[in-house]
Amino acid sequence: MLHELEYPFDSEYILKKSKSIKRQLLSDGSSRVQKKIAVLGGSTTHTIVKTLELFLLNHGIEASFYESEYNMYWEDAMFGNEELNAFAPDLIFIHTGIRNIREFPAVTASTEDVQAMLDTEYGKYEMMWKKLEQTWHCPVIQNNFEYPFYRLMGNQDGVDVHGRTYFVSQLNLRFAEYARLHPNFFINDINYQSAVYGLDKWCSVSYWHMYKYAMDLNAIPWMAHNLANIIKSVYGKNKKSLVLDLDNTLWGGIVGDDGVENLEIGQETSMGQVFAEFQAYVKSLKDYGVMLNVASKNEHENAIAGLNHPAGILRPEDFIIIAANWEPKSKNILEIAAKMNIMPDSLVFADDNPAEREIVRQQAFGVTAPEIGKPEDYIKVLDRGGYFELTALSEDDKKRNEMYKANIERAQQEASFADYSQYLLSLQMHGTIRPFESVYMARIAQLTNKSNQFNLTTRRYSQADIENMAQDESCITLYGKLEDKFGDNGVVSVVIGKQKMSEQNEKELHLDLWLMSCRVLKRDMEFAMMDELAVACAERGITKIFGYYYPTAKNNMVREFYALQGFEKISEDSEGNTVWQFDLSDGYEKKNHVIEVNA
Repeated sequence: MLHELEYPFDSEYILKKSKSIKRQLLSDGSSRVQKKIAVLGGSTTHTIVKTLELFLLNHGIEASFYESEYNMYWEDAMFGNEELNAFAPDLIFIHTGIRNIREFPAVTASTEDVQAMLDTEYGKYEMMWKKLEQTWHCPVIQNNFEYPFYRLMGNQDGVDVHGRTYFVSQLNLRFAEYARLHPNFFINDINYQSAVYGLDKWCSVSYWHMYKYAMDLNAIPWMAHNLANIIKSVYGKNKKSLVLDLDNTLWGGIVGDDGVENLEIGQETSMGQVFAEFQAYVKSLKDYGVMLNVASKNEHENAIAGLNHPAGILRPEDFIIIAANWEPKSKNILEIAAKMNIMPDSLVFADDNPAEREIVRQQAFGVTAPEIGKPEDYIKVLDRGGYFELTALSEDDKKRNEMYKANIERAQQEASFADYSQYLLSLQMHGTIRPFESVYMARIAQLTNKSNQFNLTTRRYSQADIENMAQDESCITLYGKLEDKFGDNGVVSVVIGKQKMSEQNEKELHLDLWLMSCRVLKRDMEFAMMDELAVACAERGITKIFGYYYPTAKNNMVREFYALQGFEKISEDSEGNTVWQFDLSDGYEKKNHVIEVNA
């Protein structure tokens, strides 16, 4: 990631250097997800689009944009046009704000009049959202409203039904309720963003009247950064793990020199309270699915003693891996990624020492090491950086730390077996493999966007896409869950295929997607999925399955996957894209012998 685009960033620099920043991002050779984003604006949006593009590139998303004419968001949403229809967006962003509210209550309005005005204003938006859902079946992001920059009624403006602040608060509550009930609809919370930025600075009267920008020019990168965080979360580009230093990061002082009893943590001092609050924040991240690890230059026993401080919030069992030794932190961090079977670019490293942060950036390529500043700033920098932005929370997310800790136990048990097949049988594995079900849609969409290594085609789908395919009778969809004696791994594998008729009038299945979470590698889950795929094909009279492999920088491990499943390679182009065929006409021999499957 480009350091200049990480919070805290310089908005003026980003606006001034946007062209050179874009060139720098595009020249780094990274492979990026391609997405089409329609921006429907109730105000001028050109600089927003230009800045949003930079943040998305930094998150691994290369976007092309459709931009509505000024204040034509309603017309485009409700009626479309030739250009928008041809564009066929993957995601729609509606950029409106308080300037787009058509009417506020007069002081003479009754409570019933105000309620009717709220119904009318909200109803316009709900009608638009439903129209977009019916037309495009893609994620929609909608701004809520910033507060007015003046209050006619002073502090009562947020209490009295005639107040503009009250009116905005009620609309925002209704927008939030709609988002809560619609999993492919998201709120870009400019109400919060403007508060953090400063409402007086945000609501620039001059920029509105001169250029019809609904916010100050320098606020645009801040808003675009927040918007990009939502989009990258929708497309699975969130970070997965927070790796923490210990001394002067989780507590004040150096445990090896000062002793546990002299560490600054707890309620006795103001700085001890700061560190305790930071530990509580980190522990809350774990509850939302962020995996916690430690990389610290320390004796291991000192690290454990520090984490067992009676006034501390975090405990050793809150972490998956505690790498406390005298090796370079960059080396430990890369080993943490390897042990967890995730890429280094999934990690965020928090360390009070700027020199250590820079070494990690240089030596552990892909790892993000934000400038966390003083202890008082740690929470603010990590939180506003949006590294772990949440758009959907599954049961698997809540159990993620425990799942990965169980993986470490599995690896330890594996080392005690000379025969690998006996080790697999010892795990007592049980699988559930079924067509997509509504309860797992969010997790399935999450997997399609997060899985990079064991992913044959690396196609990305939103939850709306997944729901549409589940309803499509021409599609075969399968998800796989896996549990064993160490615990439940949750949904770990996804297969999507589309049924077609061949020129010889035979039924064929063409695989759009086959992926698996790397945390269940080498457990034969792929063979169990193949067995159930063959059963599903036989039930439909499908005689041939066609698989596709498209190489990326990260999925070389599955280059020969189809060969292991018994497919025959029928073509390969100069870029390494391959097509494989499996003939079911002569029957099928079961491949999984270690997982008990509930299909």
